[in-house]
Amino acid sequence: MTISQTPFIFLLLLLFAFFTPTHQNVSVSLSKTTLSKSGDSVLIQWSGVDSPSKLDWLGIYSPPSSHHNNFIGYKFLSSSPTWKSGSGSISLPLVNLRSNYSFRIFRWTEDEVDQNHLDQDHNPLPGTAHLLATSDDELTFQSGRGPDQMHLSYTDADDEMRVMFVTSDARERTVRYGPSDDSLDDVAVAHVERYEREHMCDSPANASIGWRDPGFIHGAVMTRLKKGIRYFYKVGSDNGGWSKTHSFVSRNGDSDETTAFMFGDMGTATPYATFYRTQDESISTVKWILRDIEALGDKPAFVSHIGDISYARGYSWLWDQFFSQIEPLASKLPYHVCIGNHEYDWPLQPWKPEWASMYGKDGGGECGVPYSLKFNMPGNSSEPTGTGAPATRNLYYSFDVGSVHFVYISTETNFVQGSKQLKFIKRDLEAVDRRKTPFVVVQGHRPMYTTSNERGDAPLREKMLEHLEPLFVKNNVTLALWGHVHRYERFCQLNNYTCGSVGPVHVVIGMAGQDWQPIWEPRPDHLTDPVYPQPERSLYRGGEFGYTRLVATKQKLTLSYVGNHDGKVHDTLEILASGQVVGVNGAGIKAVDSSSGGAGEPGVIGGSGESTFSWFVKGASLVVLGIFVGYVGGYISYARKKDGTGNNWTPVKSEDM
Repeated sequence: MTISQTPFIFLLLLLFAFFTPTHQNVSVSLSKTTLSKSGDSVLIQWSGVDSPSKLDWLGIYSPPSSHHNNFIGYKFLSSSPTWKSGSGSISLPLVNLRSNYSFRIFRWTEDEVDQNHLDQDHNPLPGTAHLLATSDDELTFQSGRGPDQMHLSYTDADDEMRVMFVTSDARERTVRYGPSDDSLDDVAVAHVERYEREHMCDSPANASIGWRDPGFIHGAVMTRLKKGIRYFYKVGSDNGGWSKTHSFVSRNGDSDETTAFMFGDMGTATPYATFYRTQDESISTVKWILRDIEALGDKPAFVSHIGDISYARGYSWLWDQFFSQIEPLASKLPYHVCIGNHEYDWPLQPWKPEWASMYGKDGGGECGVPYSLKFNMPGNSSEPTGTGAPATRNLYYSFDVGSVHFVYISTETNFVQGSKQLKFIKRDLEAVDRRKTPFVVVQGHRPMYTTSNERGDAPLREKMLEHLEPLFVKNNVTLALWGHVHRYERFCQLNNYTCGSVGPVHVVIGMAGQDWQPIWEPRPDHLTDPVYPQPERSLYRGGEFGYTRLVATKQKLTLSYVGNHDGKVHDTLEILASGQVVGVNGAGIKAVDSSSGGAGEPGVIGGSGESTFSWFVKGASLVVLGIFVGYVGGYISYARKKDGTGNNWTPVKSEDM
């Protein structure tokens, strides 16, 4: 080739590249470039995709400078009805990540599918070798619209309420509050905290694929609240904008009534696929609890989420998604939590005795930091991380609501003899005034009792039986609630695996969203056969997602299991202040007739005049059907899971719980 030919050849190569159809004609546009609030939707439209394939996909990026592989999520173009024409659209609700969004379309071919690069459902993650187009515009959120992610919690004082929220800067914010929405005359200044990338202890939390700017976390305490009064509030500043006005009902120490919505392992749902499975069932859990909140009227209540909170596992934006999803609940009711394995666990955690083989990488390298700063629970429990990260907080604490004393514990940090936590539990239980709070409810993440086929936690359960159960029995704990196993299971009153009249009733309530459904323990002499006998101590096992409602007066505590598919009660437990179990609907013991109401009945939830208990257990005439559906339907739910084991038995993996 002569030197004179070189420019000509180079020009031909440029023309070939310019007219190659892979990139040339594809365009991506947005229906709007600014969203007014977190959770609003944008319509993403594309055209000009030549020879469209089912593997062509749309990548969602924030910030826009993210590497191709560091997407927030993705959608296949085939989810649009018109994709085969090379044009289509997808509508996406998006949360505010304090950074703009951009969108990219990629061509992905069958021969590029990498079976070693999989998501949690064992589907290959899409490849980014062939970029077809990038959106010309970036998507942003309206400035001056106020903070996001409002959520309430109790403090150690009965006349206070804490509110927390997130902003994109550290400037001063306040909460304005008062007894009506047009007289928000009281003001409290918020303190602000933040965690950094170097505080994360492992990947993906400290890697580019998982880390995103968490914003600035603000918290303010509303003080001198009158008892049982509805208060209105908003958060923000004149410069940064104000949230809309929310309201809550303050705690009433003079009331004997208690109402709580309780569950574990809920997680969050996303409108796109991402690196981990997200929890679509969490949408129904929130929906039905919102229904119940409306029925409460001006009665105080709170939410209890006992571990495995967002299932972010190191992918920061899932925390934002979670708080956006629960805000309709958590801006109205105090939202209380305890720590689970997916908030905390990592190989070098400070407390990991040799018997604790169940502690692994479930936390995705977060080492408890987002959990510790995004929530602020009563008490001052904490444990050092052993790194430069802030201490792990919100581990164990307690408070009274009406006739119930609630205790939260940590199954992820030290609870054995000599630990600060065990000393707290002992001191706390011994100090309960049973005349004021005749019922004591203890909550923690990993269960002390379960008939799930979950062998990894066996050493931990042995230590719980050794160190915790004697305290529970000696101090007459009424109810012990646990998560981690993604099913509902109610036991008898237990002491050392034995049913009797001594010991708390144990209930596993980890069925609020995570859809990895562990099967029950098989027959010991037929491990490979899909038959799961129910031991005598296990009185009810349910496979439907849902939550529990606790309602109590000084005379009686009622716990109801509500299913997400129909919003109806599937199982009900009644315990008297004496500790006697007097009625069960669902299985185990014939229910006591409560239709007559009376002095011992909880108060009215709706406006119909029926008792709270009667309202909660409406439809209980279908008990037999409920038993059948709960037991058989649970097995079917498991069998249908794509990553299930079909007719083969396999141990449940703790990292998937």
